[in-house]
Amino acid sequence: MKLELRGITKKFGDFTANDSIDLVVEPGTVHALLGENGAGKSTLMNVLFGLYDADGGDILLDDEPTVFAGPGDAMAAGIGMVHQHFMLVPVFTVAESVMLGHEEVTGPAKLLDLGAARAKVKEISDRFGFHIDPDAVIEDLSVGAQQRVEIIKALSRDAEVLILDEPTAVLTPQETDELLEIIGQLRDTGTAVVLITHKLREVKAIADQITVIRRGKVVGTAEPTASQEELASLMVGRDVSMTVSKEPAQPGEPMLVVDGLSVVDPATSLKHLDRVSFEVRAGEILAVAGVQGNGQTELAEAILGIVPSAEGAVTLDGRRLTGSSIREALDAGIGFVPEDRTEDGVVADFTITNNLILDLYDKAPYSKAGAIDTAFAAKNAEEQVERFDVRTTSTQALAGSLSGGNQQKVVLARELARDLKLLIASQPTRGLDVGSIEFVHKRIIEERDNGAAVLIVSSELDEVYALADRIAVMYHGRIVDIVPPDTDRDTLGLMMAGAHEEEAA
Repeated sequence: MKLELRGITKKFGDFTANDSIDLVVEPGTVHALLGENGAGKSTLMNVLFGLYDADGGDILLDDEPTVFAGPGDAMAAGIGMVHQHFMLVPVFTVAESVMLGHEEVTGPAKLLDLGAARAKVKEISDRFGFHIDPDAVIEDLSVGAQQRVEIIKALSRDAEVLILDEPTAVLTPQETDELLEIIGQLRDTGTAVVLITHKLREVKAIADQITVIRRGKVVGTAEPTASQEELASLMVGRDVSMTVSKEPAQPGEPMLVVDGLSVVDPATSLKHLDRVSFEVRAGEILAVAGVQGNGQTELAEAILGIVPSAEGAVTLDGRRLTGSSIREALDAGIGFVPEDRTEDGVVADFTITNNLILDLYDKAPYSKAGAIDTAFAAKNAEEQVERFDVRTTSTQALAGSLSGGNQQKVVLARELARDLKLLIASQPTRGLDVGSIEFVHKRIIEERDNGAAVLIVSSELDEVYALADRIAVMYHGRIVDIVPPDTDRDTLGLMMAGAHEEEAA
């Protein structure tokens, strides 16, 4: 099925999110919609999927104009969409999730035909090699597996055009590679795929056509043969450096000392961390590398005190933090960027202004006579939004109304606004576009150069190599080695897979 958008315009009050956008997607092709956070990519696809009404323009399917009153109409017409934040019920099984909203019944009692749903899941899963159990519970699946369930949902409704909104924002590198293979298979079966993204490597790897949107307008098209620098320049509207420029570290005394830290899951007795010891000096960046799920998340959270440690000690600038509250750890000079911004980084129902002072609201100059100084908080918000280029119509907008990348910018702006002794950042650029990544990397280097100790947890090896002064490799809750940043990728990959430990054994 051929999809064409002509002159699509969408406004929110005085703000024009989409400005007369034209787009043509041919059957059996992958069309990448490339742009910065807040450029209008997701809004355009929400118009196509019937979630928003356009203020102007036409949608054509196989050259026939059509109007969608809602997502049900879009799905009936053969359009499926996998949203950046999945639309799944955690306690449902895969089969129940796939049939939700399109329930089939059987027998005189008209009971739900779960057998038919299971068969549909198995047929699609086998066809594309998804390896999804129809009876698995959603909350027990990895993020990558949940995404495959969303794709199965769309394909079970005979989607001929599949929209993938920032599909790799929460995936590991391995899951990303698997998804790109799946997209290739979908294309080969004749499905048209619209890939909304800002990740240049993925666009070059899988796209057949590229349309670039900037501030709500189409600013150009490109071939996949275009260089990353050319694509980045089109996205951002200026030249973007694809490498991180930094001077050699000048490390001082140990600022963070972790000694024999263990974390045990009380429900399963599983050890997430097993006697982890290391130190980070003032003025250096230690990057933690590893396949997701090997204890990196628990390490970052245990240092801050979010998860209790079974044994071991954490010391910051000579002050023992073990047993301290999270507030005490923050007051001691820790800045913390959590890996899940939606759950742990922002309060969706608070304004941007209030999210920027979540850990400062009771301190001068944000507080006056026991109450928030609203004028100062508003001034702070305006400055931070401009400094971090948060795309929003107002600092009084709710954080939940922002795109994922812009939520991340709010978290970073808040945490980097204080004088820090230690910055802990888990996946600091997850979901950010190239221009924002360039800015965040510069700010992290600045924190290091200002004398802070920096602990980065990242599943992006490019980011690890770009920022690290030393690299700690984690496997099964242990640090298997700490190596210099010139360690080659093959060696690092073997260590991440546990080969280093097996040799030592």
